[in-house]
Amino acid sequence: MKPNIRDLLAQRKPILFDGATATLLRARGLPASDLPETWVLNDAVQVFAAAQSYVNAGSQIISTCTFNATAFALRAAGLDAQADAINRRAVELARDAAQDRACVAGVIGPLGELALAMGMLTYIEAVSAYTDQARSLVDAGVDLLYIETMSDLQETRAAVEGARRVTDVPIFVTMSFDTEGRTALGVPPDIAAQVLVDLKVDALGANCGRGPEALSAILREMHRADPKIPLIAKPNTGNPSERVGGAPLPIDPARFAVHAREWIRAGAKIRGGCCGTAPEHIAALRAMVGGDR
Repeated sequence: MKPNIRDLLAQRKPILFDGATATLLRARGLPASDLPETWVLNDAVQVFAAAQSYVNAGSQIISTCTFNATAFALRAAGLDAQADAINRRAVELARDAAQDRACVAGVIGPLGELALAMGMLTYIEAVSAYTDQARSLVDAGVDLLYIETMSDLQETRAAVEGARRVTDVPIFVTMSFDTEGRTALGVPPDIAAQVLVDLKVDALGANCGRGPEALSAILREMHRADPKIPLIAKPNTGNPSERVGGAPLPIDPARFAVHAREWIRAGAKIRGGCCGTAPEHIAALRAMVGGDR
């Protein structure tokens, strides 16, 4: 029987999220100059296989390949007119991969270029952009919406508001803390968490950032805002400032899973990975800290 996301959230057991989608697609040959979303329409087999590999590794929630799939974010690649088709097809591929073994999270990423903070569009326009993407994802059948890698709280508010205009499915939100434990716009974890609590999201936490060893301190600050809300841990495999071949300095799956013990102590219920992680990292998390179906 397919897991129910609200039942998973209500249980005391941990929840296992997936790892990076783009990392797998790059490893399978996606050019560095291309958005992962291009393969949703042009090489769907690879997108399906990436999602399926996370299901096979034990993920109870897998992500759609839609991080850049607002029409605004797709504009630079000339794909804005195909935004609806990309979102719907990405959900179809994820659902086919999940079958009855995992829930599907409709991924919503930043608009890009700190567009709202830099005045490239208004708050109302940002809400509209996110509403359109959320509608496509929900209409195609996601189980939840996952707003990730956010740095700007106003943009985060716009994403949540846009999602709420079209659905009542659970909404997860994670912020990215890179510079001295703050977002790119200087937001500290405790303030970010309190805003997310006030927005009444269903789960909150941190993704991407400076790697698994830096995450526990951030999570502890976020957890204090409301210990009852499920906390999400989804870090990179390493510090993005230390790069090898364009990717964060790698941390092997076993070491990655060891760091997860600290996330648990910090209160993380939902555990996965971001840039650099692969199915092997998720399998190691499953073996180390649980997340059985």
